[in-house]
Amino acid sequence: MKKIEAIIKPFKLDEVKEALQEIGIQGLSVIEVKGFGRQKGHTELYRGAEYVVDFLPKVKIEVALDDDQVEPAIAAIID
Repeated sequence: MKKIEAIIKPFKLDEVKEALQEIGIQGLSVIEVKGFGRQKGHTELYRGAEYVVDFLPKVKIEVALDDDQVEPAIAAIID
């Protein structure tokens, strides 16, 4: 058994879920998270004060699967 964790952009969730279902993976956990990295944040104005929003919404998916499903699952998530 292996566990795969991947952090993706929220709009990619349906695409990744369908790709995993196509290779026979039926269950996964989805967690809403926030993070920062290569994507730059943006500046917002609130009550006259300007502030930087560094943390952007992301989705973390977790999949537990058999060893022989690991490589196809990784390929499905990356593609």
